[in-house]
Amino acid sequence: MSNLLLVSIIILYLVILFGIAYLAEKKSKSKWVNNPYIYTLSLAVYCSAWTYYGSVGVAAKSGFDFLPIYLGPVIAFPLWIVLMRKIIRISKQHKVSSIADFISLRYANNRFLGALITLICVVGTVPYIALQLKAISDSFGIMTTQSNVDVTNVLSDHTFYIAILLGIFATFFGTQKTDASENHKGIIASVAFESILKLIFFLIIGIYVTFYLFNGTEDILSQIAQKENFSSLTNFNGLEDGMNWFFMIFLSFMAIFLLPRQFQVSVVENSREKHLKKAIWLFPLYLLLFNLFVIYIAWGGTIKLGDSGNPDYYALLMPLQNGDTFLALLVFLGGFSAVISMVVVSTLALSTMVSNNLIIPYGFLEQFVKGRTEKNDFYIKAIRRVSIFMIIMAAYLFYITFSVESSLISIGLISFVVIAQLGPSFFIGLFWNRGSSNGAIWGIIIGFCVTFYTLILPLIMHLYFVDDQFIDQGPLGIEMLKPHALFGIDFLNPHAHAFFWSMFFNLFTYLIVSISQKGNYRERNYAEMFVDSQNFNDLQDNALVWKGEAYVADIRNVLIKFLGNERTERALSLFFQKYDLPQDTQMADARLINFSEKLLTGSIGGSSAKILISSVVKEEEISLVEVLKILEESKENITNNKLLTQESTALAKMTEKLQQMNDELIKKDHQKDEFLDTVSHELKTPVTGIRAATELLIDDSEDMPTEIKDKFLKNILNDSERLSRLINHILDFEKIANGRVDFNQKKHDFNTSLTTSISSINQIAIKYNIKIKRLSFQSVIAQYDEDRILQVLTNLLSNAIKFCKPDQGVITISYEVVSTHLLVYIHNNGKAIPAEDKAYIFDKFYQSKNQNTVKPLGSGLGLAISKQIILKHNGEIWVKNENKNGVTFGFQLPIG
Repeated sequence: MSNLLLVSIIILYLVILFGIAYLAEKKSKSKWVNNPYIYTLSLAVYCSAWTYYGSVGVAAKSGFDFLPIYLGPVIAFPLWIVLMRKIIRISKQHKVSSIADFISLRYANNRFLGALITLICVVGTVPYIALQLKAISDSFGIMTTQSNVDVTNVLSDHTFYIAILLGIFATFFGTQKTDASENHKGIIASVAFESILKLIFFLIIGIYVTFYLFNGTEDILSQIAQKENFSSLTNFNGLEDGMNWFFMIFLSFMAIFLLPRQFQVSVVENSREKHLKKAIWLFPLYLLLFNLFVIYIAWGGTIKLGDSGNPDYYALLMPLQNGDTFLALLVFLGGFSAVISMVVVSTLALSTMVSNNLIIPYGFLEQFVKGRTEKNDFYIKAIRRVSIFMIIMAAYLFYITFSVESSLISIGLISFVVIAQLGPSFFIGLFWNRGSSNGAIWGIIIGFCVTFYTLILPLIMHLYFVDDQFIDQGPLGIEMLKPHALFGIDFLNPHAHAFFWSMFFNLFTYLIVSISQKGNYRERNYAEMFVDSQNFNDLQDNALVWKGEAYVADIRNVLIKFLGNERTERALSLFFQKYDLPQDTQMADARLINFSEKLLTGSIGGSSAKILISSVVKEEEISLVEVLKILEESKENITNNKLLTQESTALAKMTEKLQQMNDELIKKDHQKDEFLDTVSHELKTPVTGIRAATELLIDDSEDMPTEIKDKFLKNILNDSERLSRLINHILDFEKIANGRVDFNQKKHDFNTSLTTSISSINQIAIKYNIKIKRLSFQSVIAQYDEDRILQVLTNLLSNAIKFCKPDQGVITISYEVVSTHLLVYIHNNGKAIPAEDKAYIFDKFYQSKNQNTVKPLGSGLGLAISKQIILKHNGEIWVKNENKNGVTFGFQLPIG
């Protein structure tokens, strides 16, 4: 493929990425930008050119030794839901914009510590960026069949121009805002897009090699087994390999938290905590898919190419060897995507650190104090833009100086070991409040010096002096000081060896210095905030212990220089409203000091923010004992506030419950009054009828015709029976409810009982022209008190008739046996039961107002009595409105 065509494709691809990033910035609040899948895919920036090409090279040379670098993150991710949530909460609360800001914040925004961490990150990341540039150079040369790329002439080196393009991309989308703690939606969206592409293209080449060039995995295994070195690729060399794997897994475990680009995407760019729930399983799945075909590509390349090609680039060389240029182009673009993601996010993170922790606090701070808002904004953005290009140029210089002759894996692991020096101060600082800034500083310095001696210096000596006497014999022939076998430990590979000793001295120094030297009051204050972040998160601006004198006007002037007048006034107004303070408050307290530092942190970093605010306030020194006392009181206040909140919530719930109970009692009382009115009416009606008929019979018995006398006597009898039924209902309910009725339960055929019940009620149904349809006729033997169940059936059928329209009503009766229960259904096509009635339909005294009569009929006890009877049979009764029309009453009885 020609140089011009490949460059054109690269430029076109970058234009597409620009378009995606631009659209994402424009639609920064839409769901397609803010979702857990975009967040998880952005984490795949971990899979750089080292993953895309280097893993294959390692697998080809040493089998499964590429796996520890991915096992570490997989092991780490289950902890994210706890550990990363804590880190994100602290970072969002304090507007942290980089890992340097985060660690230095833990140690009271120590300016030197922030600068030291920034230098470590630059030293650790620049070689890693150089690795990406090497991958671009090598893969470009393979695609264009240029066996040797001339790096001595910068202007003729295509890698230089690609580096410039990457710098432009990172500059354009990474420095639009002065507040670096805000999300960069455009960059994250483009990284997510690239993560999809590089995974798909790598899977395609894996399938191509495994199933097109070979006949599946078994074919590759059978052919590679013929190689002389096959046993070395698959054997696990006991304890030595086990220790190497352990330290490599531990190293990658730390890297997933500490690499500047990983902190950027996982913490700074996190928009919602809940995205972590998706990421803890989706990202390990992504890594699994990415490594699915690594071993087969590596062994397939070994079989097909042998020593004729660089193992790192087997994925490119094999399709080219078979004339599949288009497939090779896809692989190239996948690798290019891995490069772009890593370089852009890393330079964005590093430029923020360099700006906020090196250049501004150690050179430009006075200029900012004197300048105006617009000028300060311009300075901040310009510093970051220049930083991005300087970092990329430093990486390019490292590439042409050191990387050309080095493998991808060796450069990548050097970066990992260097960045790992932040581990003790980062991880232990989250859980141990005695850790001090001096301990962190000296631990990092000592750890880096050990790394330099055991790993970086031997590489320099090997590349420039060729003679490996220093490595093989140690300085001045002292074998105990051999850089790759320090103090006699010679069974670890160079990177695991450097990691072990640097961590040992780093951790030892951190602990000893922290224990022997007490930190100042501000350090202990911030330590408590980190260690007990859950409690102090509730207090937020109250968490800072501070004593002194400060004026709101002075703080306002500082804020205006960086935030502008409008944003400053809005922020202060919200602050005063939040704490119910007058808008014209003159004196500032600890809350405003802390709040102001947070506002500035995103733009100029925590250290510079602390210096600027300190310059306009008079702070009084506080003893450590006093700080601890105040913090303890704060904790007690938090605990008391939580208890009060819980008690208030409980009281509110209890009050609401009591109100509901009171409303229900009022409703019941009202129902009871209605019931008594109804009962009184029902009692008076037959009594009045009996009395009137009796008086007529007494007064006119001699002259009254016999047929009229018989009619009056019949009315007296009917009213007497009606009166008797009403009294019996009341007595029945009270007896059944109070358990004063013995149920005579025997085995009966429900089919027979139902027939009896229908016969007794059928005359009433005929009177109103209401049809009763029976759907079930099978014999079902169950044990029950037949008289009482007949009473239930009669009540339910009477109720159904009452709610049906005359001449249109249809009542449907069915029953079935389900498991050990008899289920009975009585459906009517009348009016539905109002929602407000359903909860009370089986209560005593209750009568629905939804009947088809002007005044409710009956005593209101029929359904209540039915419920009591069914419950005494260990059954259940219910009612349900049907979707189409009508109501179904149902009950169930145990068969046994």
